[in-house]
Amino acid sequence: MGTTLRALRALLLLAGFYLLGVLLLALLAGTDYLLLLHAPASLAGKLVLISVLLAIPLVRGLFMLRTPPGSDMAGLLVTETDEPELWRTVRELADEVGTTAPSRIVLTADVNAAVSEDARMLGLLPGPRHLYLGVPLLQGLSQAQLRAILAHELGHYSNSDTRLSALNRRGRAQVLRTITHFEQRADRTAAREQAKQEKKNAKAEAKGKKTKEIDTGGAGITYRAMAQVYIGYAKLYFRAMLSVSRRQEYAADAAAARIAGRDATASALREIPVLVGAFDYYMNCYATLGTGQELLPPRGEMFGGYGRMLSARRLELVEMRGELPTGPTSPYDSHPPIADRVRRIEELPDDGRADEARGAALDLLTDPQRTLTELEDAVLTEEVRRFRRTADWQELLDLVMAESFRAGNTPLHRAYAEYTQEQPTLPAVLDLIDDGRLWQLAKRLPLSDEAAAAQGRVFREFVRPTLHRSLASMTLAELNSRALLRWEFSWERSAIPHLPPADDGTENDLDKVVAPAVADAPETAPLRALLALEPSPRGAL
Repeated sequence: MGTTLRALRALLLLAGFYLLGVLLLALLAGTDYLLLLHAPASLAGKLVLISVLLAIPLVRGLFMLRTPPGSDMAGLLVTETDEPELWRTVRELADEVGTTAPSRIVLTADVNAAVSEDARMLGLLPGPRHLYLGVPLLQGLSQAQLRAILAHELGHYSNSDTRLSALNRRGRAQVLRTITHFEQRADRTAAREQAKQEKKNAKAEAKGKKTKEIDTGGAGITYRAMAQVYIGYAKLYFRAMLSVSRRQEYAADAAAARIAGRDATASALREIPVLVGAFDYYMNCYATLGTGQELLPPRGEMFGGYGRMLSARRLELVEMRGELPTGPTSPYDSHPPIADRVRRIEELPDDGRADEARGAALDLLTDPQRTLTELEDAVLTEEVRRFRRTADWQELLDLVMAESFRAGNTPLHRAYAEYTQEQPTLPAVLDLIDDGRLWQLAKRLPLSDEAAAAQGRVFREFVRPTLHRSLASMTLAELNSRALLRWEFSWERSAIPHLPPADDGTENDLDKVVAPAVADAPETAPLRALLALEPSPRGAL
């Protein structure tokens, strides 16, 4: 299907959304006219009122179709002077694809690459082109794999896919925005009705009268009815665009395999879900570790540490590469399943290009560290940029752990406070255990119905894991407050707590020290011995 026909279809589908609203309004108006002519006046008046209530959300929906243009992705704009090797690679690939290179390259902070085009005349005339390239991709891919990703994106230009992207994006945004508008209006109407009924009940209760059950089932029903109509059209709209979008992705994959090689393209596609999962983990467990305390890693490390984590966890990533997603993220995902795309590419004949461009993609940047630093300034909000920067990752971990343990909010803390009405501390808990009241304390822990109903040994087995974890956390907090605990930062695994050494010089094992205290016949001596140790020399582990 040519660009002109695709533009016409996209335009007709979007116009159909407007037409649907106009036809529904015309249907209501015609119904009202017939009612006024033939129905009894009292009945006609009520039915006309209902149609007016239905017409209000329709009119609002038509106005909601006028959406403002979208904004650019947050990122770092790089010129040919800034990154000559990257620009040379993109231009070279554009020539091989047979298309014009983008006029702008923007480096972003996500695991993604995308192209767009500010086309004119509904996509019939080309316009300025933009390439958005995620720095985390550069950190995780080889140069051959990056060439495959870039060839795929440039292939969209070659097939004129990007000329219609603005029109398609506008259609999707308007459809979803209109449906969301109806649902939000329905929710607000229901909330007002609930508040109204609650107010009436409060007055009735104050007068000693019986209150009524709150029922908001009929509130916002007209908006919900209109939402369902538009949801039906939205499904038609998305499915009509879906087949074309997926064919475009297959065509871009074929272009990538032809230009960058079969193996590089297949391995790049295999790598993307791995890098996405790893990046999510990195952002949650490393980069944003201290944001709750308004702390950030050193300059350039907010995204720079991701590459080091990838290098340290190579074996984990190997296992993840064998588990390709087999389905789309949603029924309306414009991309086919990764597993299907990889299968199609790997079924192509061997092109003998397995050993090309094995260097790291990040090496295409003139100064990767500078880029990582400038990227932070481009994508972080002003508020976040004002957070305190730590000297290194170890200091960030130490400060966060110290603050976390200071809170003292484990289930065991709360259970002890409820049971004794006293401030929970580890020595106090150990005294209670020695007094034979551990299992009475355990009954105050959050328990499932099955655990709460259990007795004797069965009950102890149910609550022991929670007791063990909570007592271990209390122990770490106590050791931390006494400068007896040191944390080891690691890219390979979670942060490692180091306890003071035992008398024979070996390192204490926290689980082995805590386990006797939650045994059937509790024994606190190992824990008390641990608390009696002296701090290790500064810097020792």
